[in-house]
Amino acid sequence: MAGRFGIHGGQYIPETLMNAVIELEQAYNHYKNDRAFNQELEQLFNEYAGRPSRLYYASRMTQDLNGAKIYLKREDLNHTGAHKINNVLGQALLAQKMGKTRLIAETGAGQHGVATATAAALLGMECVVFMGEEDTKRQALNVYKMRLLGAQVIPVTTGTGTLKDAVSQAFREWTTRISDTHYCLGSVMGPHPFPIIVRDFQSVISREIKSQIMEREHKLPDYVIACVGGGSNAMGSFWHFINDKGVKLIGFEAAGRGIDTPETAATIATGKLGIFHGMKSYFCQDEYGQIAPVYSISAGLDYPGIGPEHAHLHDTERAKYIPVTDEEAVQAFEYLSRTEGIIPAIESAHAVSYAMRLAKELSRDKIIIITISGRGDKDCASIARYRGEYINE
Repeated sequence: MAGRFGIHGGQYIPETLMNAVIELEQAYNHYKNDRAFNQELEQLFNEYAGRPSRLYYASRMTQDLNGAKIYLKREDLNHTGAHKINNVLGQALLAQKMGKTRLIAETGAGQHGVATATAAALLGMECVVFMGEEDTKRQALNVYKMRLLGAQVIPVTTGTGTLKDAVSQAFREWTTRISDTHYCLGSVMGPHPFPIIVRDFQSVISREIKSQIMEREHKLPDYVIACVGGGSNAMGSFWHFINDKGVKLIGFEAAGRGIDTPETAATIATGKLGIFHGMKSYFCQDEYGQIAPVYSISAGLDYPGIGPEHAHLHDTERAKYIPVTDEEAVQAFEYLSRTEGIIPAIESAHAVSYAMRLAKELSRDKIIIITISGRGDKDCASIARYRGEYINE
């Protein structure tokens, strides 16, 4: 069925939004095969976003771990500093073709909000970004960037004041101004067709990885790994390898202070099947089936669910999903910075952490590719505080 990944996905939305998602699906089905649209998007990728992003051989890390070869897919080098620009340029261009003049978005770590504000400035569109109040404090630099780019940033004070509440507020806002507004959803989640649209625009990552690693190593990698919140960078990294059964796909969830504590955001490890934000998938829930508050040091991973296609990849065992704690991620954040001179987003550091263990267990002819979904400037102050240091922001 359209919009279904096994039992997951669907369109669990109020009637007031049905016309909007139908309009979006029809427009996407037209423009995804439109030569002029794809040429314009490719030009934006190449000349504006800085694609293709580099596939970097982490020689010092490889040497230090004395195991598998490690490559880093450098999405942190994209314009705006993360993979989010891939999806946003696609959706913003699509919205413009649909005659929309206003973009709204949710954001957690702020990278999706910055990317949306950037695209809106580029295309001359109005922009409103909803961000949990707690996240506006953790990511103050990105809040300033969004406002500098001309976006209105609205702190969301309901619930836990984090990403899930920002998503809820964005959906409520969309229902009030469907005629001129497009909701630029930031991950492979939400009602159909959003998981497919975001996946398709982010699949440029795995398309490039496949071409680049074949050119460098003349074979496919043994592992492709990435962090997972809603799951856009991971799905983009996995997509063109799903039919390559010899390539192992692993996503890394935010375990927070541990999956045996309530302060976690590891959906696959601790969640149950449910319906939230317009989709059926796995969600962290309390004993009554209500969406549970979640926690992670990473503002971009503390979402209580996971995209429906990831849930299906888990069910079919095509991909594995492994929890990584705050402490493990911080250690990896520091390790990559000191070993390769690359400061990763704390989200990406969750994947780096596992690679540090995995590489040691593999022979030197094996290849691991880690998607570095974003750069870590935004996280330096919070990691310093975590380590007991003070930075005057």
